[in-house]
Amino acid sequence: MKKRVCALLLGILCVATLAGCEETEKLDLTGNMDVKNTGPSKVELVVWGAEEDTELMRQIIESFQVKYQGEADFQISYEVQGESQCKDALIGGLEDGADVFSFADDQLNTLAAAGALDPIENADEISSKNLSSAVEAATVNNQLYAYPLTADNGYFLYYNKQYITEDQVKTLEGILEAAASNNKLFTMDWSSAWYVYSFFGNTGLQVGLNDDGITNYCTWNQADGDVRGIDVAQAMLEIAKNPGFASCTDEEFLNGVKNGSVIAGVSGVWNSVAIEEAWGENTGAVKLPTYNCNGRQIQMASFSGCKLVGVNAYSEHPKWASRLAEWITEEHNQKLRFEMRGQGPSNLAAADSDEVKQSPAITALLEQSEFSQLQRVGGNFWDPVTRFTENIVAGNPSGRNLQEQLDEMVEGISAR
Repeated sequence: MKKRVCALLLGILCVATLAGCEETEKLDLTGNMDVKNTGPSKVELVVWGAEEDTELMRQIIESFQVKYQGEADFQISYEVQGESQCKDALIGGLEDGADVFSFADDQLNTLAAAGALDPIENADEISSKNLSSAVEAATVNNQLYAYPLTADNGYFLYYNKQYITEDQVKTLEGILEAAASNNKLFTMDWSSAWYVYSFFGNTGLQVGLNDDGITNYCTWNQADGDVRGIDVAQAMLEIAKNPGFASCTDEEFLNGVKNGSVIAGVSGVWNSVAIEEAWGENTGAVKLPTYNCNGRQIQMASFSGCKLVGVNAYSEHPKWASRLAEWITEEHNQKLRFEMRGQGPSNLAAADSDEVKQSPAITALLEQSEFSQLQRVGGNFWDPVTRFTENIVAGNPSGRNLQEQLDEMVEGISAR
């Protein structure tokens, strides 16, 4: 690592040229500096994470400094950086990036390939403490590159029991009927390909990464078989026309929950606390429903994933950065994260706690996990899907052939 190598060379040069100075630093035979009579060394660390985690991270950083009090003069700052954009911000300037950062697992391959992450030294110990799915999400080529933080980066259905029965919630048609009859809404973000995957995922139509780890393969435009791409597109058109449906962002969904206009929606555990505050005892959470596709009910699928904590390979203080990353993700602090943010632990002991098991949102996520898969797609996946669904949400006003639109979407997804 450039910075550490440079620091070592400068240190050796200093010893060689200032041998007559008072006792300050001494180079041992291993090449490490033996600091004497200087007191705790100054350790400056920058941590990146979500804005919503600010208070949580303040407490975790504070407890870290208490745990290692006297071993270093810590100056640790927390900076807000969206986890979904962490990769782009970091690669834009690795040497100026945060020492420790949280990010969504689908960015791991790119970060590892860019040299932003080094393999975890105590990988076996970390792996043994976490869910196998989370370890898999933090692994590239059989090497662990990050510390698992959550195992809940997926989505399921929230619904208001005041308006929707347990029977209605089983099918999307039942949910839409309940919403429309009450002049309310069921929402889902069709501007995001992450959610749109749910309609294609259990149909036999496929999307994923090619062996190069960059480009995609996609059969969502398949014109034959039990379920064709056009069958899914037509089903989505029918849903879009329903007065009980609205395509809303996550923020718009939550605002609708709070103001009473939304009685059901697809989202994740990050909204569990706010939804329970709004709906109280009427809060329901279950796996995604089935939907009608060319006369048959198909279980809606989902992408799954984890949040991870990485240590910048260019950190000035790799030992302390690694210790902090491990502290952020240890059992107690994952339990604290669940209590304060409602996020599902990846740590085995934390996930096995009674509090976590009693969470409706976590239970729903586990139910949906049977119909989910890790998100592993290249960058060309997102925009073509968004362009396709923009027209579907609008009701295909131009009347353009749906197969042509599917072909165009797949061409964009598969572009090399």
